[in-house]
Amino acid sequence: MSELEIGGVVEEVITSEEFSLEKAREVLKDEIVAVLGYGVQGPGQALNMRDNGIRVIVGQREGGSSWDKAVADGFVPGETLFPLKEAAERGTIIQYLLSDAGQKEMWPEIKSCLSEGDALYFSHGFSITYKDRTGVVPPDNIDVILAAPKGSGLTVRTNFLAGSGINSSIAVFQDYTGKAKDRAIALGIAIGSGYLFPTTFEKEVFSDLTGERGVLMGCLAGVMEAQYNCLRGHGHSPSEAFNETVEELTQSLIRLVAENGMDWMYANCSTTAQRGALDWKDRFRDAVVPVFDELYKGVASGEEAQITLDSNGAPDYRVKLDKELEEMKNMEMWRAGSVLRSLRPERRKK
Repeated sequence: MSELEIGGVVEEVITSEEFSLEKAREVLKDEIVAVLGYGVQGPGQALNMRDNGIRVIVGQREGGSSWDKAVADGFVPGETLFPLKEAAERGTIIQYLLSDAGQKEMWPEIKSCLSEGDALYFSHGFSITYKDRTGVVPPDNIDVILAAPKGSGLTVRTNFLAGSGINSSIAVFQDYTGKAKDRAIALGIAIGSGYLFPTTFEKEVFSDLTGERGVLMGCLAGVMEAQYNCLRGHGHSPSEAFNETVEELTQSLIRLVAENGMDWMYANCSTTAQRGALDWKDRFRDAVVPVFDELYKGVASGEEAQITLDSNGAPDYRVKLDKELEEMKNMEMWRAGSVLRSLRPERRKK
């Protein structure tokens, strides 16, 4: 492990140089990793582990599109692809990657499949942290561990294929066998993580729910809508409003931030942009501080978790979700984006 000091805080990080793939294979050599759920995180993690030489089976409800996707990805029914409960019975490490609402629904069946010394693995601290709402209380005679990629399931796979990785947090909630930490690290390396950093189940879910509702998705979408609508309201064309709101951010500036940080991006923009951004950033920060405080309070209290469970567990959830996403798709800003993306040189060549 390496130590990093950031702002006086010393953190541990683990890289594949320090805990090699070969060591991960050794730790997992006698394990059968059962990936339950082949929707968001399941495919990327399962395929990366399989490519890295780990024995992987997939558990998924039969007959649906995710089952068919697993078959298309090379998992064979009756050999490496099974119904959820059968996969859980066969596995020694059960990667519980169903949706949070799905984990609550399936828990009584999955719990009955766990044997002494097994490991129950999560990529989200939700079910354990909010166990009073989910009912997910593991038996005492198993390991309970976490490896949580800090990115979408899609990028877990695409970054792996590109030779890089998505950074992941790791945590141990329960160490029955004495090897829970090694299991967590080995799985973090096997799924292709760029590096690993320790956390707890509670901290993972609190930061994750705040991030998704905040900068990563909710805040980002809301701020984009506000700026786009402001420009359109003052007579700017859809193309101009979209380019100044979305295209320049995603195709240029955010890439500079990713390379060397926000200060470096500022240093490589025009002096007019620098001055304006520096003058306005604190005003935006101060304006949203109360919103983030309210958001974090709702996450920590479990209120946001209950909203998720109630909404995602409803029988008409998918219908309502499709309607909301269709409404977003049909907003002028995103209709403009669809047209303008088709004009990118790489797309015109296809």
